[in-house]
Amino acid sequence: MSPVRPRAARPSRLLLALESRSVGEFGSFFALAPVLLPLLPRGEGQPVLVLPGFFSTDASTAPLRWLLGHLGYPTYGWDMGRNLGPTDQVLDGLVDRVDELVQTHGEPLSIVGWSLGGIYARDMARLAPDHVRDVVTLGSPIQMEEPDETSTLSPLHELLRESYSDKVVLPRIPDRVREPLPVPSTAVYSRTDGIVAWADCLDIVDEHHDNVEIYGSHCGLGYNPAAMVVIADRLAQSPGFWEPFEAPAPLAHLYPTVPQLSGV
Repeated sequence: MSPVRPRAARPSRLLLALESRSVGEFGSFFALAPVLLPLLPRGEGQPVLVLPGFFSTDASTAPLRWLLGHLGYPTYGWDMGRNLGPTDQVLDGLVDRVDELVQTHGEPLSIVGWSLGGIYARDMARLAPDHVRDVVTLGSPIQMEEPDETSTLSPLHELLRESYSDKVVLPRIPDRVREPLPVPSTAVYSRTDGIVAWADCLDIVDEHHDNVEIYGSHCGLGYNPAAMVVIADRLAQSPGFWEPFEAPAPLAHLYPTVPQLSGV
């Protein structure tokens, strides 16, 4: 029997309009980066692949990759132009990209995926768990079955659907009815997401997987300072010593104090 989860509903028009907050989040990233950098943990310097969201490019993840580079991680974009959905080019290209980076560095990589990029990241972890150290998703609707039900971008998805790979199963099989991800993962989400239903972004919480709620928009997740703290904390964990995220005391106000949801 599938676990019970919060009802997923398409974000309201008000929440969609509030996506304009991302402009302020972009500005706050650069204003706070000099303050945050000395406070963020440094990990072991594993390679990190950052995947953009739907209809975005590597340009959208440049601030995040800049920050991770300053933390000592060799950080890479996906180098496949605009993310137009799960085409054959994307699915085959991701396999090649992960293989290339693992061979270059001689160790598994971490993957950070924004929105649809996070779905790709989790699929890569299932396909090649020996190549993926851990996964962080940012507003990724991993429980979504059909975008026309819970995403405000569904018309764009429908427009491009004919170009999607024949390997893609639609409706999607939501993660809640699949085997747990074989690598540690953290799902970052916002209840005021104006693009996808926040309930679709939740993973089932267990000893290797957790959810972290932050305040903010969907379009600003890739440079939201609270999200940056979570990402740095997750990437700094040593293999075999994974623990759920706990906000540093001075920054606890950046994270809602609602109980963690399990059995989504």
